[in-house]
Amino acid sequence: MFEAVELGQKVSKDVYKEAVPQLRVDLVNAQYELRHAHFPVIILILGDDRHACNGVLNTLMEWMDARYIESHYFGAPTEEERQRPRFWRYWCVLPPRGKTGLFMGAWAASALTERVRGEISNARFEQRCQHIRRFEQALADDGALILKVWLHLPKAIHKKRFKKGNQWRIDQQTWSIYEQYDTAIRVGEQLVRLTNTEMAPWILVDSTDIRYCNLTVARTLLNALTARFNTSSPADRPVALPAAITLPHHQQTILNTLDLSATIPWESYRPLVDGYQGVLHKLCRSAFLKGLSSVLVFEGWDAAGKGGVIRRLTQAMDAQFYRVIPIAAPTDEENARHYLWRFWRQLPQAGKVVIFDRSWYGRVLVERVEHFAREPEWQRAYGEINDFEEQLIDQGILLLKFWLHIDADEQLRRFKARENTPYKKYKITEEDYRNREKWHDYEIAVSDMVTNTSTEYARWHLIPATDKRYARYQVIKAFCEALEQRLGQKV
Repeated sequence: MFEAVELGQKVSKDVYKEAVPQLRVDLVNAQYELRHAHFPVIILILGDDRHACNGVLNTLMEWMDARYIESHYFGAPTEEERQRPRFWRYWCVLPPRGKTGLFMGAWAASALTERVRGEISNARFEQRCQHIRRFEQALADDGALILKVWLHLPKAIHKKRFKKGNQWRIDQQTWSIYEQYDTAIRVGEQLVRLTNTEMAPWILVDSTDIRYCNLTVARTLLNALTARFNTSSPADRPVALPAAITLPHHQQTILNTLDLSATIPWESYRPLVDGYQGVLHKLCRSAFLKGLSSVLVFEGWDAAGKGGVIRRLTQAMDAQFYRVIPIAAPTDEENARHYLWRFWRQLPQAGKVVIFDRSWYGRVLVERVEHFAREPEWQRAYGEINDFEEQLIDQGILLLKFWLHIDADEQLRRFKARENTPYKKYKITEEDYRNREKWHDYEIAVSDMVTNTSTEYARWHLIPATDKRYARYQVIKAFCEALEQRLGQKV
């Protein structure tokens, strides 16, 4: 594969000197136009020529307006990064729409390096490449312009450079590539092949001559930006939808199978919940000491009792161990990025608990029903969410998802009760009543959500919540049992 670019192409100093000024002007003008566009630019630079990678990245930073481009280098993960899923540190620094992010190696280099060193098997490497494809596809589907550049230096040139006596200029990573060149090339070709897609293609560049290298990468970026400006946005292009399962509107949903009459007497509720809260307190402390993180997701109808359940959970935990994240409409900062960005940033450190009061499932619920997201966007969200949750599980995070269910009559009764309760009046708005008019649409959306995202590693817990005591008991019990199973201890 890489031999195809070993052409030894060179650019003279005079040609280079003549081409650079106008190219810089064109790049900066493209940046200014990008500021008003509805997409970010993500440039990934990787290759077997570490020196050229650094040179190209530095050149792009010099030629472009530094106010609208950021570069990101990634060394060994920090302790904070190791406590979260692998892609967390990349999600946290993704550029907003209108700006450019320049990434040195990043997610691709991580998989490549570990495979070359023999730290992961080929099967695990291929799995990592699939995660890379899904990550890049999710960003591209959201509108990002992604360019991935592989800078290749022929083995003979590598050897020639090392014989010049400039070893003091060569870092350890470059030495490593030289010493394992054949392996690095083989794995690199496999990486490029497995992660090359129409929406996130690899551009292979011969890095023998740095002037040729700089001009080629810069012109490729400029051409890609110009082409995007002159065509319709990704949001306007037809998209092949993933194989999501959608129920017809006349069909009964899974919610209809729940026994909403389920209840628990007060005299039984108090001792049971008190007991489980004591168990939960001990389990959360054990989880913290062992570094077991938990993510709890709460979805449900308005007035279904999510807040009450969450309060019973947090009553049993030390404040240092948990955070509750209420999810409302996205801010301008959040709207400028992929919808999952704000959730990736909130993932817990080792041993901590994060509770989401509403979550990323808004994409396939309220955004679907209220038409805040187009059909291709919420349809592909099922696969994006499943991949996101799979990465949480791979990291060792305990993930529990709860849907609290009531019927329309019970919701109306609770709305009226809230209006007559001074400290609960703030919870009721005109929008709450308006949403009731789309009750069946939401039922279909919920059933589709459960069907498409209840996986073997992250199934949904559907909780009848007409009796608030019953719902609280079931949730606390489920969390305790899951912690006991993961910790291997019975309290």
